[in-house]
Amino acid sequence: MVKISAGSYDLNRWLYGGYECDVITVIYGPSGSGKTNFCLLAAVSQAKQGNKVLYIDTEGGFSVDRIKQLASEQSDVVLQNIFVLSPTNFQEQKHAFEQILTYLKRGINLIVVDGMTILYRLDFASARNQNQEAMRNINSELVQQLRTLAEIARKQHTPILVTNQTYSWDNESRMVGGDILRYWGKCHIELVQEGGKRTAYLRKHRSLPESSLPFNIIHEGIKRRGWI
Repeated sequence: MVKISAGSYDLNRWLYGGYECDVITVIYGPSGSGKTNFCLLAAVSQAKQGNKVLYIDTEGGFSVDRIKQLASEQSDVVLQNIFVLSPTNFQEQKHAFEQILTYLKRGINLIVVDGMTILYRLDFASARNQNQEAMRNINSELVQQLRTLAEIARKQHTPILVTNQTYSWDNESRMVGGDILRYWGKCHIELVQEGGKRTAYLRKHRSLPESSLPFNIIHEGIKRRGWI
């Protein structure tokens, strides 16, 4: 099974080689749990090899300074190989997805959507004050975007990383977008931060059992605290 590096020795060891190339991997958790760092690590790893990365940043988390930390002396080359789109509303996000096929012609080897549902969530909240049809239309657009990503992953074996937010319901952490994200994402990684300590949980995978990885975010990327 073809995989790409997660950009970290410890993450690769935990995932038995990295992220699968023909599925959508959903990395979800609360703000500050490390989702963007996971994405940037994979993007830098691919860009260092001369591969092209399309990075759709809806939350403003893409940091050139962080890229320079991770890429070190290769930062100039890395930044040249990462194409960044920064939609600020759900309509702009839709337009960004319409441009994906154009970018694929440039030989994209990794697609990252950092913040798949934050703009969707804002529009969905507004639609609740309108009518059921408006809510259905917003959900349909989110489904279409994820279907586009899934088709690219399956047909072109282009790995897809998507981050997602969580919310609390009856003392349970749930993904924004509910069944939509759960269905289209074939690998689910939940990031949890408790008492200043971060842990990644592999919740769903086609071939690996559920497991956990306590980790720290360091200057060079991500390092495990110890195995569980």
